Amino acid sequence: MTDGAATQVAHVLVAADKFKGSLTAVQVAERVTAGLRRVVPELTVETLPVADGGDGTVAAAVAAGFERREVRVTGPLGEPVTAAYALRGTTAVVEMAEASGLQLLPPGVFAPLTATTYGSGELLRAALDAGATTLVFGVGGSATTDGGAGMLAALGARFLDAAGEPVGPGGAALAELATADLSGLDPRFASVDLILASDVDNPLTGPKGAPAVYGPQKGATPDDVRTLDAALAHFATVLEKAIGPRAAEAAVAPGAGGAGGIGYGALILGASFRPGIELMLEVLGFAPALERATLVITGEGSLDEQTLHGKAPAGVAAAARAAGKEVVAVCGRLALPPEALGTAGIRRAYPLTDLEPDTAKCIANAGPLLEMSASNIARDFLS
Repeated sequence: MTDGAATQVAHVLVAADKFKGSLTAVQVAERVTAGLRRVVPELTVETLPVADGGDGTVAAAVAAGFERREVRVTGPLGEPVTAAYALRGTTAVVEMAEASGLQLLPPGVFAPLTATTYGSGELLRAALDAGATTLVFGVGGSATTDGGAGMLAALGARFLDAAGEPVGPGGAALAELATADLSGLDPRFASVDLILASDVDNPLTGPKGAPAVYGPQKGATPDDVRTLDAALAHFATVLEKAIGPRAAEAAVAPGAGGAGGIGYGALILGASFRPGIELMLEVLGFAPALERATLVITGEGSLDEQTLHGKAPAGVAAAARAAGKEVVAVCGRLALPPEALGTAGIRRAYPLTDLEPDTAKCIANAGPLLEMSASNIARDFLS
């Protein structure tokens, strides 16, 4: 036995996020399982694909036993798209990226000023129509920076310009906002439990706000960022006139800047904010699975500084460490020193780039390489 492991490991829990651009969380779990069993054929492996509220959250919920429901909604560019949410009993997991995500844009196309979250509101409404009374609203991976205005409009809010006409879609159009009327919001939100699940705690505007920090990922130029920041600040000011000081309080609350400010819209609806991975581990039933495990394997495409700030592997490792369980990680690339991994509760990481240094080949062959990495974990910790 290598790597200092002292005991035979009888039960492995694979709780990893997706490798963005190459493998879904479900595929990661399948490949890791296959690689482990190449070395220890009779090994007990339990898989629990995880997500932190961003894209892949609905898929993780479905893998954990939720029912997948599909609905036609308005996409970020205004065209119809098919979006899914997950339902189990009266709990729904709704992922804004399904309706308003970057992955819905054509390759190379961005619309930072005009992309809308209208479809995310339609998706929330569909979950309510299906009988959900608890809505876990995962935000991340958005194409949008409209402060959730589109979502609120889909749920009955009215945002009008000085001529009394509805403002256009997207964040930039909010600069023309003159009045906001939220009296028509779906009344069911007064009695449901809406939980904002996000891996970011940014405010709506300012140097750490949604446009400045995340706008460039959505194609925003420096001028676009300034336009959007001013428009969202104006949006919050108009909302304050309409509903009072809680609009201003929500704008600086943790999570308001999530997914282009849709977190702000959710807070206006009365959402409570929870770190995405912490909430998703509860929803997915991680605690009982962890209790059964003697080794936990987590991971994501890139283990880097961002991982340490609310991403899925950090959440998994923290919970496992608290339960006294050993954790190793798989990843496409590793950009953390061993001491940072140790602080996060990860004993050792196995990056695919150790097996294939060429990044393009690594992404193209992520599945077979991941199986090889898992076999190495089995040799180091299980044999």
